[in-house]
Amino acid sequence: MNPKHRFSDAECGAVYRVIAERRDMRHFLPEPIDPIILQRLLAAAHRAPSVGLMQPWRFIQITDSALRQRIHALVEEERLHTAAALVERSDEFLRLKVQGVLECGALFVVALTDQRERHVFGRRTLPEMDLASVACAIQNLWLAARAEGIGMGWVSLFDPAALGALLEIPNGAKPVVILCLGHVETFYSAPMLELEQWTRARPLDDMTFQNRWGQKETPQP
Repeated sequence: MNPKHRFSDAECGAVYRVIAERRDMRHFLPEPIDPIILQRLLAAAHRAPSVGLMQPWRFIQITDSALRQRIHALVEEERLHTAAALVERSDEFLRLKVQGVLECGALFVVALTDQRERHVFGRRTLPEMDLASVACAIQNLWLAARAEGIGMGWVSLFDPAALGALLEIPNGAKPVVILCLGHVETFYSAPMLELEQWTRARPLDDMTFQNRWGQKETPQP
Protein backbone atom coordinates (compact mmCIF):
# COMPACT_ATOMS: atom_id res chain seq x y z
CA MET A 1 0.00 0.00 0.00
CA ASN A 2 1.26 3.46 -0.89
CA PRO A 3 0.11 5.71 2.00
CA LYS A 4 0.56 8.92 0.03
CA HIS A 5 -2.42 7.99 -2.18
CA ARG A 6 -4.65 6.84 0.66
CA PHE A 7 -7.25 9.07 2.25
CA SER A 8 -7.26 9.41 6.03
CA ASP A 9 -8.95 6.78 8.19
CA ALA A 10 -11.81 9.17 8.88
CA GLU A 11 -12.30 9.93 5.19
CA CYS A 12 -12.20 6.24 4.25
CA GLY A 13 -14.62 5.48 7.04
CA ALA A 14 -17.07 8.08 5.74
CA VAL A 15 -17.00 6.53 2.26
CA TYR A 16 -17.69 3.03 3.57
CA ARG A 17 -20.34 4.33 5.95
CA VAL A 18 -22.32 6.13 3.25
CA ILE A 19 -22.20 2.98 1.09
CA ALA A 20 -23.46 0.86 3.99
CA GLU A 21 -26.23 3.28 4.98
CA ARG A 22 -27.56 4.11 1.52
CA ARG A 23 -31.22 3.09 1.25
CA ASP A 24 -33.86 2.97 -1.48
CA MET A 25 -36.33 5.38 0.15
CA ARG A 26 -40.12 5.49 -0.29
CA HIS A 27 -41.21 7.82 2.53
CA PHE A 28 -40.48 11.54 2.22
CA LEU A 29 -41.18 14.80 4.03
CA PRO A 30 -42.76 17.66 2.01
CA GLU A 31 -39.85 20.09 2.54
CA PRO A 32 -38.08 21.33 -0.62
CA ILE A 33 -34.40 20.58 -1.21
CA ASP A 34 -31.97 23.49 -1.15
CA PRO A 35 -31.11 24.22 -4.83
CA ILE A 36 -27.42 24.49 -3.93
CA ILE A 37 -27.46 20.95 -2.51
CA LEU A 38 -29.40 19.70 -5.52
CA GLN A 39 -26.76 21.15 -7.84
CA ARG A 40 -24.00 19.46 -5.83
CA LEU A 41 -25.80 16.12 -6.20
CA LEU A 42 -26.12 16.53 -9.97
CA ALA A 43 -22.46 17.53 -10.19
CA ALA A 44 -21.54 14.34 -8.33
CA ALA A 45 -23.60 12.32 -10.79
CA HIS A 46 -21.93 14.04 -13.73
CA ARG A 47 -18.48 13.05 -12.43
CA ALA A 48 -19.30 9.36 -12.88
CA PRO A 49 -17.14 7.20 -15.15
CA SER A 50 -18.56 6.42 -18.57
CA VAL A 51 -17.44 4.12 -21.37
CA GLY A 52 -15.45 6.07 -23.95
CA LEU A 53 -16.28 9.23 -21.95
CA MET A 54 -19.61 9.29 -23.80
CA GLN A 55 -21.58 10.62 -20.77
CA PRO A 56 -24.89 9.15 -21.98
CA TRP A 57 -26.93 10.38 -18.99
CA ARG A 58 -29.60 13.08 -19.28
CA PHE A 59 -31.38 14.39 -16.16
CA ILE A 60 -34.88 15.83 -16.61
CA GLN A 61 -36.15 17.61 -13.50
CA ILE A 62 -39.93 17.58 -13.16
CA THR A 63 -41.13 20.88 -11.70
CA ASP A 64 -44.63 20.95 -13.25
CA SER A 65 -47.10 19.57 -10.68
CA ALA A 66 -49.55 18.40 -13.35
CA LEU A 67 -46.74 16.52 -15.10
CA ARG A 68 -45.75 14.94 -11.79
CA GLN A 69 -49.34 13.71 -11.42
CA ARG A 70 -49.24 12.14 -14.89
CA ILE A 71 -45.96 10.40 -14.09
CA HIS A 72 -47.51 9.09 -10.89
CA ALA A 73 -50.41 7.72 -12.94
CA LEU A 74 -47.96 5.85 -15.21
CA VAL A 75 -46.24 4.35 -12.17
CA GLU A 76 -49.56 3.34 -10.66
CA GLU A 77 -50.62 1.68 -13.93
CA GLU A 78 -47.44 -0.39 -14.04
CA ARG A 79 -47.75 -1.20 -10.34
CA LEU A 80 -51.05 -2.93 -11.07
CA HIS A 81 -49.59 -4.77 -14.08
CA THR A 82 -46.67 -5.92 -11.93
CA ALA A 83 -49.01 -7.14 -9.23
CA ALA A 84 -50.95 -9.19 -11.77
CA ALA A 85 -47.72 -10.71 -13.10
CA LEU A 86 -46.67 -11.74 -9.59
CA VAL A 87 -49.78 -13.96 -9.33
CA GLU A 88 -49.54 -15.65 -5.91
CA ARG A 89 -47.69 -12.67 -4.34
CA SER A 90 -49.98 -10.07 -5.92
CA ASP A 91 -51.76 -8.98 -2.73
CA GLU A 92 -48.51 -8.93 -0.79
CA PHE A 93 -46.92 -6.72 -3.45
CA LEU A 94 -49.84 -4.29 -3.49
CA ARG A 95 -49.35 -3.69 0.23
CA LEU A 96 -45.78 -2.46 -0.36
CA LYS A 97 -45.04 1.23 -0.79
CA VAL A 98 -43.04 1.22 -4.02
CA GLN A 99 -42.65 4.93 -4.84
CA GLY A 100 -42.81 8.48 -3.48
CA VAL A 101 -43.44 10.38 -6.70
CA LEU A 102 -46.04 12.74 -5.23
CA GLU A 103 -44.37 13.27 -1.84
CA CYS A 104 -40.67 13.79 -2.65
CA GLY A 105 -39.07 17.23 -2.70
CA ALA A 106 -37.50 16.81 -6.15
CA LEU A 107 -38.33 14.47 -9.01
CA PHE A 108 -36.06 13.50 -11.89
CA VAL A 109 -36.29 11.23 -14.89
CA VAL A 110 -32.91 9.92 -15.99
CA ALA A 111 -32.62 8.95 -19.64
CA LEU A 112 -30.12 7.49 -22.06
CA THR A 113 -29.31 10.06 -24.73
CA ASP A 114 -30.04 9.52 -28.41
CA GLN A 115 -27.41 8.90 -31.13
CA ARG A 116 -25.56 6.44 -28.92
CA GLU A 117 -24.64 4.34 -31.96
CA ARG A 118 -21.93 6.89 -32.77
CA HIS A 119 -20.03 5.82 -29.66
CA VAL A 120 -18.17 2.63 -30.53
CA PHE A 121 -15.30 2.86 -28.04
CA GLY A 122 -15.99 0.22 -25.39
CA ARG A 123 -19.39 -0.66 -26.87
CA ARG A 124 -18.64 -2.63 -30.03
CA THR A 125 -19.26 -5.99 -28.35
CA LEU A 126 -21.00 -4.65 -25.21
CA PRO A 127 -23.41 -1.93 -26.36
CA GLU A 128 -25.19 -2.06 -23.00
CA MET A 129 -22.21 -0.29 -21.42
CA ASP A 130 -24.05 2.97 -22.06
CA LEU A 131 -26.67 1.83 -19.55
CA ALA A 132 -23.91 0.77 -17.15
CA SER A 133 -22.49 4.28 -17.39
CA VAL A 134 -25.85 5.82 -16.51
CA ALA A 135 -26.08 3.44 -13.53
CA CYS A 136 -22.70 4.73 -12.31
CA ALA A 137 -24.00 8.31 -12.47
CA ILE A 138 -27.12 7.36 -10.51
CA GLN A 139 -25.03 5.60 -7.86
CA ASN A 140 -22.82 8.69 -7.52
CA LEU A 141 -25.92 10.81 -6.97
CA TRP A 142 -27.36 8.29 -4.50
CA LEU A 143 -24.26 8.16 -2.33
CA ALA A 144 -23.84 11.95 -2.40
CA ALA A 145 -27.49 12.34 -1.42
CA ARG A 146 -27.05 10.01 1.55
CA ALA A 147 -23.99 11.97 2.65
CA GLU A 148 -26.09 15.16 2.50
CA GLY A 149 -28.88 13.54 4.52
CA ILE A 150 -31.20 13.45 1.50
CA GLY A 151 -33.22 10.32 0.75
CA MET A 152 -33.47 8.90 -2.74
CA GLY A 153 -35.75 6.29 -4.25
CA TRP A 154 -35.26 4.42 -7.53
CA VAL A 155 -38.53 3.83 -9.42
CA SER A 156 -38.58 1.51 -12.43
CA LEU A 157 -42.32 0.83 -12.54
CA PHE A 158 -43.31 2.55 -15.79
CA ASP A 159 -43.69 1.94 -19.50
CA PRO A 160 -40.60 3.54 -21.12
CA ALA A 161 -42.45 4.35 -24.34
CA ALA A 162 -45.30 6.07 -22.49
CA LEU A 163 -42.95 8.07 -20.25
CA GLY A 164 -40.78 8.98 -23.23
CA ALA A 165 -43.79 10.29 -25.13
CA LEU A 166 -44.98 12.25 -22.09
CA LEU A 167 -41.60 13.99 -21.75
CA GLU A 168 -41.06 14.39 -25.51
CA ILE A 169 -37.87 12.35 -25.35
CA PRO A 170 -36.46 12.02 -28.90
CA ASN A 171 -36.30 8.82 -30.91
CA GLY A 172 -33.25 6.78 -29.94
CA ALA A 173 -33.21 8.14 -26.39
CA LYS A 174 -34.85 6.20 -23.56
CA PRO A 175 -35.97 6.89 -19.98
CA VAL A 176 -34.41 4.37 -17.61
CA VAL A 177 -35.41 5.47 -14.11
CA ILE A 178 -37.52 7.89 -12.11
CA LEU A 179 -35.64 9.29 -9.11
CA CYS A 180 -37.44 10.60 -6.02
CA LEU A 181 -35.29 12.82 -3.81
CA GLY A 182 -36.25 14.46 -0.57
CA HIS A 183 -35.86 14.95 3.15
CA VAL A 184 -36.89 11.99 5.28
CA GLU A 185 -37.94 11.46 8.89
CA THR A 186 -35.43 8.64 9.19
CA PHE A 187 -33.45 6.30 6.98
CA TYR A 188 -34.49 2.65 7.01
CA SER A 189 -32.33 0.51 9.30
CA ALA A 190 -32.11 -2.12 6.54
CA PRO A 191 -33.38 -2.38 2.96
CA MET A 192 -37.14 -1.82 3.03
CA LEU A 193 -37.86 -5.08 1.20
CA GLU A 194 -36.09 -6.92 4.01
CA LEU A 195 -38.01 -4.99 6.67
CA GLU A 196 -41.25 -5.84 4.88
CA GLN A 197 -40.12 -9.49 4.63
CA TRP A 198 -40.45 -9.47 0.86
CA THR A 199 -36.98 -10.96 0.38
CA ARG A 200 -33.51 -10.99 1.93
CA ALA A 201 -30.19 -9.89 0.49
CA ARG A 202 -27.77 -12.72 -0.20
CA PRO A 203 -24.26 -12.72 1.33
CA LEU A 204 -21.20 -11.67 -0.65
CA ASP A 205 -19.79 -15.20 -0.51
CA ASP A 206 -22.67 -16.41 -2.70
CA MET A 207 -21.58 -13.96 -5.41
CA THR A 208 -17.83 -14.59 -5.55
CA PHE A 209 -15.98 -17.32 -7.44
CA GLN A 210 -12.37 -18.13 -8.29
CA ASN A 211 -11.22 -18.59 -11.88
CA ARG A 212 -14.39 -20.38 -13.07
CA TRP A 213 -18.13 -19.82 -12.65
CA GLY A 214 -19.28 -21.52 -9.49
CA GLN A 215 -15.76 -22.44 -8.35
CA LYS A 216 -15.12 -21.39 -4.78
CA GLU A 217 -11.54 -22.53 -4.30
CA THR A 218 -8.58 -23.04 -6.57
CA PRO A 219 -8.21 -26.84 -7.06
CA GLN A 220 -5.05 -28.32 -5.55
CA PRO A 221 -2.58 -29.74 -8.13
